[in-house]
Amino acid sequence: MCGIVGVADFAGRPVSRTLLEQSATLVQHRGPDGQGVWEEHQGDTHVGFGHQRLAVLDLRSCASQPMHNSGCVSQGTASPLALVFNGEIYNFQELRRDLLARGHRFISDTDSEVLLHLYEESGPDMLEQLRGMFAFAIWDARSRQLFCARDRVGKKPFYFNYSAGRFCFASEPRALFVDPTVQIDVDAEAVRAYLALGYVPSGKSAFSGLQRLLPGHSLVVNKLGVKQQRYWCLKYEPKRELSKLDALEELRERLEECVRLRLESDVPLGAFLSGGMDSSVIVALLTKFGAKTKTFSIGFEDTSYNELPYARLVADRCGTDHHEFMVRPELLGIAPKLAWHYGEPYADSSAIPTYELARLASDHITVALNGDGGDETFAGYRRYRAHWAKDSYDQLPQGLREALRDGLQRFPAATRSRGLLYDLQRFFGASDGSRQTQYVSWFGFFGGRRADLNSAFAEATDREALTELEDAFVSTDSLHPVDAAMRADVSLYLPDDLLVKVDIATMAHGLEARSPLLDHTLMEFVARLPVEFKLNFFQGKTLLRRVAKGLIPDDILRRKKAGFGVPLDQWFRGEFGNSAREILLASNAHVQEYVDAVTIRRLFDEHCELRAAHGHRLWALYMLEQWKTVCSVRPTVTNSNQVAVSRVLDRRGL
Repeated sequence: MCGIVGVADFAGRPVSRTLLEQSATLVQHRGPDGQGVWEEHQGDTHVGFGHQRLAVLDLRSCASQPMHNSGCVSQGTASPLALVFNGEIYNFQELRRDLLARGHRFISDTDSEVLLHLYEESGPDMLEQLRGMFAFAIWDARSRQLFCARDRVGKKPFYFNYSAGRFCFASEPRALFVDPTVQIDVDAEAVRAYLALGYVPSGKSAFSGLQRLLPGHSLVVNKLGVKQQRYWCLKYEPKRELSKLDALEELRERLEECVRLRLESDVPLGAFLSGGMDSSVIVALLTKFGAKTKTFSIGFEDTSYNELPYARLVADRCGTDHHEFMVRPELLGIAPKLAWHYGEPYADSSAIPTYELARLASDHITVALNGDGGDETFAGYRRYRAHWAKDSYDQLPQGLREALRDGLQRFPAATRSRGLLYDLQRFFGASDGSRQTQYVSWFGFFGGRRADLNSAFAEATDREALTELEDAFVSTDSLHPVDAAMRADVSLYLPDDLLVKVDIATMAHGLEARSPLLDHTLMEFVARLPVEFKLNFFQGKTLLRRVAKGLIPDDILRRKKAGFGVPLDQWFRGEFGNSAREILLASNAHVQEYVDAVTIRRLFDEHCELRAAHGHRLWALYMLEQWKTVCSVRPTVTNSNQVAVSRVLDRRGL
């Protein structure tokens, strides 16, 4: 797990070694164990890579990057290649054995070098053989082209800029802005999307001209330009014909394999433990394979959000070396650091406990397994059951449907963004709309409510606020509505919100996160199972629950889904809310470029007077303000080896 940067200029402009070093320094937190830089000139083509290493496999210097296929070049069987790679290839040992049998020569015991030799054998088709998470670039000296790829579900980030024959890439946006040819202008359309979703969706970034390589895509860059290609898409049809018992047995075997493959490490390894079913199953399987496991959990003083008692149940059952941390409102002071690390506006408040969980764990381990992907893979979200229930609702007489809606409207607006009333108001608010309208209703911060936006900003970004979500759902309208919702989540919400959260929070502390439930072969198997195997009207993840029976305590299986939530509603009605109000309503607040002060004041008033639950909207505005303050300026880097985040934040008095 590392930080990568690079430049390929096909117009004769040199690639500065100093620029590469400075760019790499800005992702130093992703790889604190060493920096490597390489550059090469071939006629009018100039190319260079920078790498920050987090040493996980083969801790020797021969495993450092940028890496070259020198063994095969020296024996005259291959042309020169150079690689920078961020991620882990979990089946690399099997691939390495096959490559050795074919005569390839290795100088290290890493998955990185396997990528180079796979490219020698198969070129871009190598991607079909990989199981893992990755973002990498390979320079092919013979063809004078750059091949780049991102893993199937988007665990590892890859930003790039292409302009006038110059291609720059990096793991994080700010590393690209060291290059003066890369513009740093804010993209108003991306900010509009952020205000709707709480994150910037893939394909674009918060900066004009800066793009993200989409999950499951690769690209080739040469003097002719950039060509992108999709190499993977999760398919939910045709459905497999097998019994529930056979599906259960195959799922159990696949889960064990996915965990086992992720145990390869030359540094300490442990697991995040939330107290939910997904992470509990991973911990139970992890302990099944050997030594005592270290586990790490986060809790809250608000008992409705605190899962520590459940995490302790699992830790005691599995005999782990368990560690806990309590998140309190004063930790919101880390918001500027969050904004700096995320690099783009990001409003998922669970980033707070995730960031602190990673900090806690990084004092003890370097690799952490987690339960990410369980909801998207096994149908765990409540909104999936809402899609299931809509079929029954639509069959009710119109008069009864109207009576149900009218009855619910007599209740005041929910004052907490969690609970049955909040969910029912969401469901009935879109119950007579289309399937995509219902899907979109479960998301959104400011949605399509143009009155909430500054009028000039709204006119400049004249588009439907939730178009990205609607498009993701409509593209799957031939599927069962539950499958359509799951596939839309895998396409957008999972890579652009959840996986961004975990990647940034863990890499901020030099910690590698591995997600067995996001193994693409497991996802492909479960996706093609019948919907009724995965959920029913009353419960989600029914098949996974059957696998978990006997592995984890029954109390975990019986409890309602909680999610990794944060008590924002409560925090915004306390001292933190008062401070946030002053910041957002100040005359020089950046956020008022996008949302009127009148609207901000109304949101605070309604929230604090218990007339509505606006905690998530207020947090989105607060993090947008932090991002504009910390990230929307060009970074400067000295030759010092100081950690870049400390330098930047200190300079701004944060």
